[in-house]
Amino acid sequence: MSLLKGRLKHNKDTKIKEFLSSLEMDRELIEYDIKGSIAHVEMLAQCKIISVSDSEKITRALRDILQNIHKGNIKLPKEEDIHLAVEKLLIRKVGKVGEKIHTARSRNDQVVLDERLYLKDKIPKIISLLKVIQSKILIMVRKSKNAIFPGFTHLQHAQPVFFSDWLLAYNEMLKRDIERFKGCLRRVDVSPLGACALAGTTLPISVKLSSKKLGFKKIFKNSIDAVSDRDFLLEFLFCSSVLVTHLSRIMEDLIIFSTEEFGFIEFSEDVCSTSSVMPQKKNPDVAELIRGKTGKVYGSLFSLLVILKGLPLSYNRDMQEDKEPLLLTTRNLEKILDAVIKVFSSFKINKKKMRSACEKGYMNATELANYLVTKGLPFRNAHSLVGKIVRYCIDKGKKLNELSLDEYKKFSKLFSEDLYKKIDIDNIVKRASH
Repeated sequence: MSLLKGRLKHNKDTKIKEFLSSLEMDRELIEYDIKGSIAHVEMLAQCKIISVSDSEKITRALRDILQNIHKGNIKLPKEEDIHLAVEKLLIRKVGKVGEKIHTARSRNDQVVLDERLYLKDKIPKIISLLKVIQSKILIMVRKSKNAIFPGFTHLQHAQPVFFSDWLLAYNEMLKRDIERFKGCLRRVDVSPLGACALAGTTLPISVKLSSKKLGFKKIFKNSIDAVSDRDFLLEFLFCSSVLVTHLSRIMEDLIIFSTEEFGFIEFSEDVCSTSSVMPQKKNPDVAELIRGKTGKVYGSLFSLLVILKGLPLSYNRDMQEDKEPLLLTTRNLEKILDAVIKVFSSFKINKKKMRSACEKGYMNATELANYLVTKGLPFRNAHSLVGKIVRYCIDKGKKLNELSLDEYKKFSKLFSEDLYKKIDIDNIVKRASH
């Protein structure tokens, strides 16, 4: 029999019960649900709302239930959600005293509590994985010391840079991701327990006490907002979406640079697969799937935005659907981050091919224009003049450093022998790299 009986006469149709149930998705929250219930019951005892002996009996039973669930010794009863399933297991174990667990509490504040506890656990782990990726990037930076690499704009050769600078650009993105998650964690770290259904309770509870037991840094200020707020979930999903955007961009670059046309890097066999038809293939499947799974994270963010966009205050059953985007995102994100760590632990760079690519495409043209600026020519004039010189080189099949000084002087008397040193690729990178 369901725990929710009284007002309604009839049992619900089986299909409707299944429709209402979130138990399969909620399972992942059981540890946080029990942890919250233990803190709540201990608070009730300290506030003399229930007896100490009842509190001890309930908390012992809850710990035992959690331990046995982890061992696979207990099957969850078919209730609407994990909260009711745990309560039913408790009542089976300790009898009527277990019915006291829901005193001064609602599923409305209980579910938000579970989600906040879940994210308080998950966000630091995500940050930790991001720091591992950063450490792998820094190892690659050291390995690629002095490797000169063609920087791109519009996927066209632009200016020569150190490959380490390209890597460190992504490191900066990950720094911002970490800061975003830290900010999100601060806003997650607010206890909603005690808000009950929406209006708090007239029972003499202590929200400070339960909050302290659960390690929260802040307590809700408005009970209506406490049960209806899902901004912290939206923020987490947004942070996750920005992060996977960055990771997808990194993988896109690596995939391109691993092709025969570029040959700048080579993925290890651990993160590649072969073709079912073409035996010569070494496909960067892990990098491609990291890129591909980005859409799932975006989907979770948009799903929750749509769920929340028209909801009146305060709690509505629509909010039951917030768990799926949250849980799917964390599962996907942890897998993605582990895969990124593996990719950065294994690929090799080809310094010779990178350097050779820098000799193509007139990547020292900007520095030639800057050279003319140092001689007193306005940059726009210098830009136009160097453009004509590049066109001349293309027609003659020459590089900028292959033109003679006499050829340069035909374009401007400002050119002198020192220009060759200024447009040398190594010198350009050393002067301009930051």
